[in-house]
Amino acid sequence: MNSTQTPRTALTVGFDLDMTLIDSRPGIHACYTALSERTGTFVDADLAVTRLGPPLETELAFWFPEERVAEVAGLYRSMYPQYAITPTTAMAGAREAVDAVRAAGGRAVVVTAKYEPNAELHLAHLGIEADAVIGGLWAEAKAEALREQGATVYVGDHVGDVLGARRARAFSVAVATGPCPAEELRAAGADVVLADLGEFPSWLAGHLPEPAPEAA
Repeated sequence: MNSTQTPRTALTVGFDLDMTLIDSRPGIHACYTALSERTGTFVDADLAVTRLGPPLETELAFWFPEERVAEVAGLYRSMYPQYAITPTTAMAGAREAVDAVRAAGGRAVVVTAKYEPNAELHLAHLGIEADAVIGGLWAEAKAEALREQGATVYVGDHVGDVLGARRARAFSVAVATGPCPAEELRAAGADVVLADLGEFPSWLAGHLPEPAPEAA
């Protein structure tokens, strides 16, 4: 274990961001619409927000030639704070889920494919406090950050999140609030599928080991 890695002795729960903790669809829609106007290239924002999860470059490749994707991604990320932060809301149960981790004496960390500075802006705007925020990671690549943070549970809405949890050997909690239906999440290997984060506190209470009885 390297010196930056958190031991897996205490509870650490990782959370995905888009469509897990936050409903970023209105903000991302607004940013894609503004990007279309800025670049003169049509991006179907209605379609784009139905498939959130993978890296930004994956979506941009549907609309821009390969040689322009990196440039346009940089432009999008620079525009994002202006257009996407304010319209975004917290998912139902998001704050309560993070609070449940803290109430159990644990740490709540965010591991997301989103550009890290923009992820931090979302959390600050919505008043969701994370013990760590790690951005720019997708699917199995999330496992490295989960291991470094000592996460034993990872919560996400996409099959990519399930893959990341399994690679990290963390318990995969899927929420059916994003683009992937419950049956797809189960087929990908999720250990449990919840309807939304409103079910997370009671699930967590049942998942944690019973406290040892006090000595007489």
